[in-house]
Amino acid sequence: MTTQLRPLNLGEVLDRTAELYRMNFPLFAGIAAIFSGAMLLTGLLQLSVEALLGYPHIHPRLQWAVAVVTLAGVLVVLLLAGLSIAANTRAVAWIYLGEPATIRAATASVLPRLRRYLWVMTIAGIRAWAPLAVLYVAFFVVLFAYFPKGFFTHPAVMQGTAPNQAAFLAMGIAVLILGPFFLAAVVYGVIMSLRYSLAVPACVVEELPARQSIKRSIHLSRGSRGRIFVLGLLIYAVRMLLSLLFGVPFFFYAFKHLGHAIPIAMLAIQQLATFIVNTLIGPMYSTGLTLFYYDQRVRKEGFDIEWMMRSAGLTPQAELPAAEHS
Repeated sequence: MTTQLRPLNLGEVLDRTAELYRMNFPLFAGIAAIFSGAMLLTGLLQLSVEALLGYPHIHPRLQWAVAVVTLAGVLVVLLLAGLSIAANTRAVAWIYLGEPATIRAATASVLPRLRRYLWVMTIAGIRAWAPLAVLYVAFFVVLFAYFPKGFFTHPAVMQGTAPNQAAFLAMGIAVLILGPFFLAAVVYGVIMSLRYSLAVPACVVEELPARQSIKRSIHLSRGSRGRIFVLGLLIYAVRMLLSLLFGVPFFFYAFKHLGHAIPIAMLAIQQLATFIVNTLIGPMYSTGLTLFYYDQRVRKEGFDIEWMMRSAGLTPQAELPAAEHS
């Protein structure tokens, strides 16, 4: 893609995001499949373990096995999610500035500094969402304290017995007390995420250390956070629409068989549907963020003029590492 760098309004950024996505769909979907494929495999592994343990009647003493498999799966998914985001950012940067890009080249280019990219995402995530995580822990502490043992692996344990008034009362009080704090934590998390939204593009493109990337994002995102929020909101709406579309059969089944556990086979199909949604939607947000990163550099630093001079050989080569093709 040959790009004429200039300041873009929100509509133009969205149009270019859609254009890049459409013209390079196999590339972006292939990179996203690194994450969504790992998520699918770990989900199927967890379902297999639960089936071996006697799902849906898993003995409370075996809950630790489910927890271990789930934790291991989460760590693998987070690792490959970071790889996928960084590789997609690299590919978008190459294409946007007229460089060739492949799945293999983009992935190979980010592997040497993957630990740095993951650290940037970790810092941004902790700073933005730590308050919400603390509230979640507090809420589940209440549930563990007042609900019967084994409730989370087999909710039907509550059926056939007299209602546990103390448990439901405690949960109601916890919701009333923590509810406003949850709302405040979500608002705080969104605001802080917008501040740090350009940290990954800055880290990948400029090869900055993690903390400098965070500071760079705070500077570059200033004045454009509302536009970035609209981008995220639109992509979230598309994701929700696709999830609802794929989820309709599962909703009907759960409603028709209310009170019964969903079969393992249907849960596996649900994992496959999630894989499709993540592969289709996963690259869109990081693609848009990379375009916003360049747009902010054009607005604040005259990057369009700098790039034209570099292209004419008047200044040292740009900071983007060249794509390696075998």
